[in-house]
Amino acid sequence: MKLKDVIKMEDKAKEVWVITPGLHYDLENKNFTELVSVNLGQKTKYRYIVPASKEIKTNIEKYKKAFGVTEDEVKNMFCFIQETDFMPFVNELAIYNGSTTPVSVSTPPTEDPNEVIQYNEKTSKMHAKAFVDVWKKYKRTKP
Repeated sequence: MKLKDVIKMEDKAKEVWVITPGLHYDLENKNFTELVSVNLGQKTKYRYIVPASKEIKTNIEKYKKAFGVTEDEVKNMFCFIQETDFMPFVNELAIYNGSTTPVSVSTPPTEDPNEVIQYNEKTSKMHAKAFVDVWKKYKRTKP
């Protein structure tokens, strides 16, 4: 499936459930931003599961401004969960050369085992930093 197919599916949906670590598509992808705006105007029911993080708090404010959503609507639309409870929704991630020039990849849960997502440099560095932070928290050493 390609992104354009997802856009067509969302355009026809009456309800959309999203599990997202940062609201990236709704806020940063022009096609989805326009689609969410139109769909909310047409009373499409959106529900989000998001981690209770600083990034999400910031992005919720952006979401409210972008789509004219009230605080009461946010309370109805969003389920904030502990970041640790968010983990079951995250695909497996591999980071190569994490301490030098990290490249992170994940495999989407598709029928085609050859499909792989390679993340950009900024995201790969973020993944590597997060890995080191968690490792040091539990192991008290660098990985």
